[in-house]
Amino acid sequence: MTRGGRSKDRETPERRCIVTGRSRPTHAMVRFVIGPDEAVVPDILGRLPGRGIWVSAQRDALDKAVRKGLFKRAARRPVTVPDDLAATVEALIARRVIELVSLARKGGRAVAGFEKVRAWLGNGTASVLIQARDGSARGKTKLRAPEVAQDGQSSYVGCLDASEIGMAFGREHVIHAALAAGGLTTRVVEEAARLAALRGQFGGEPAGKDLKDA
Repeated sequence: MTRGGRSKDRETPERRCIVTGRSRPTHAMVRFVIGPDEAVVPDILGRLPGRGIWVSAQRDALDKAVRKGLFKRAARRPVTVPDDLAATVEALIARRVIELVSLARKGGRAVAGFEKVRAWLGNGTASVLIQARDGSARGKTKLRAPEVAQDGQSSYVGCLDASEIGMAFGREHVIHAALAAGGLTTRVVEEAARLAALRGQFGGEPAGKDLKDA
């Protein structure tokens, strides 16, 4: 089984982390390449040309790769590594999650706001509950995430700030949002899992029971 409870299959490529030495699914890692100026460049989408250098999507792993000079060892030549590489990667992945949620919204597969989210959860439309990590704990317990899908995909995203979720919906702040199954939802969940790990939130904390009188 892979991280997150998924069954390992041929459609899930794996790469070896230069820090831990373990192989993991690519969606749980970050790819880097060496640019023309010999600088280490994060390749969040995995599309840049060049030999990939892979690191587990965890803050401590990235910090260790920088501190121990592991990018130089993996590249087998001197390279330039920004001191704030981990923070840059976190910001890039956060932006990617926001963009994906925004695209889901434009495609009619995402809603925001307590009442709309509760309605989607109630009628079975929602497959993923998104809640702001800086939102009221009491308020968040009024909604319950859907049951985990059979493929092991998480049904809860809690790694974004209210302002970040708001950006995806063209608002200043959003505490509650939901995604329908299909479309970009799997990609949102995978990218959110990377972001959560970088922010030290392994697995997140699903909200509690739905209070009908909330």
